[in-house]
Amino acid sequence: MAHILVSLTRALRSLAQPGILWQLIWPGLAAALVWLVVAIFSWAALVDGLVGWVESWTWIGPWVSQSEVAGGLLLVLAKIAVFLLFVPMIYLTAALLVAVVALPIMLEKVAVREYGDLEQRRGGSNLGSLWNSALAALLFLLALLLSLPFWLIPGFGLVASVGLTAWLNQKAFGYDALMLHADADEMLALRRDLRAQMLLLGGLCALLAYVPLVNIVAPAFCGLAFVHFMLEALRRTRAERGVSILDAPHETFSRSL
Repeated sequence: MAHILVSLTRALRSLAQPGILWQLIWPGLAAALVWLVVAIFSWAALVDGLVGWVESWTWIGPWVSQSEVAGGLLLVLAKIAVFLLFVPMIYLTAALLVAVVALPIMLEKVAVREYGDLEQRRGGSNLGSLWNSALAALLFLLALLLSLPFWLIPGFGLVASVGLTAWLNQKAFGYDALMLHADADEMLALRRDLRAQMLLLGGLCALLAYVPLVNIVAPAFCGLAFVHFMLEALRRTRAERGVSILDAPHETFSRSL
């Protein structure tokens, strides 16, 4: 947990670097604008479609149709479910923009300043990043669709959204954060060994998607936090093997706070 908190602190500190703040803002704004337009034209249809789908269930449909209270409750739950559905879709769109465009830019800026002692072994590539992000998005959408019938259960939609977004963060940003500096073996080993911590970091970032205003920068801030978390883990790993130093002395994790 200490490494995660340090990574979040470093990400905040990196906001002072020229050009970083803009890379945090524009993906979220672009994604929010796209889905706002979608919501304006599809909100009523989605809510009506969800209500109609539930009313078609043989075991609950007749009861809902005959009860005004049940019908009103269903309408409220349907609106909440549709609203909650837009949150992960906005986050997914912003996360893809971050992974493909913004994160490589932030990675280069941050790495030069704070991880200049790490040799760049380029175990990943831009094409690999694109494929990894596309696969993560596809699996995310599939899991989201499979979970939809349960979103009418109060609280389930929020839990499912945060859990799936946590997985998306570690899947997409874990690769991108290492692709310049780690070799192929290091990328596989670190993402395997740190999976639980990556999910925790991804989950903390996922919660930011539900904080007004902060949610605009949440995906990019998460990517930045993963850069610090994964590169510091790579630094520690190489230091243990005695192969991480190029010209700069190794800066211990505690001193870097």
